[in-house]
Amino acid sequence: MAKKGIKIGMTPPHPGEFIYREVVEELGLTIAKTAEILGVSESDLTPVLKGKAPLSPEMALRVEKAFSVGMELMLRLQAWYDTVQMRKRADEIKVQPYNPAPAPPPSV
Repeated sequence: MAKKGIKIGMTPPHPGEFIYREVVEELGLTIAKTAEILGVSESDLTPVLKGKAPLSPEMALRVEKAFSVGMELMLRLQAWYDTVQMRKRADEIKVQPYNPAPAPPPSV
C-alpha cells in the first residue's frame, strides 16, 4: 500500500476514497472487478468509492474479507470523516444548552 502521511488538522479523506486509492488503484483493479470480488453491484460500490455515499459496516466487512483492510480502521475513518463534516456545519444547528431548574430545598 502507498505510504502517505496524515497531517494533524487536515480534513480526512472519505473512506471510499481511501479504499479506491489504497486497494483498487494499488492492485490495478477496475471498479467493476472490485464490485465482483466484493459481491456487490457496481452501482452500489461506485458512490462509496467516489465519496458520495457512506461506507456501511457491511461494505467495510466485505473489504476486510477480500483485501485484509481492517473493518474497524475503515469505520473509524468514516466516523472521523462524518465528525469533521458535521463540525463544518455546527453553526447551522440551533440548539440551546439544557439548564435544569434548581431543585427545591428539601422540606423539613
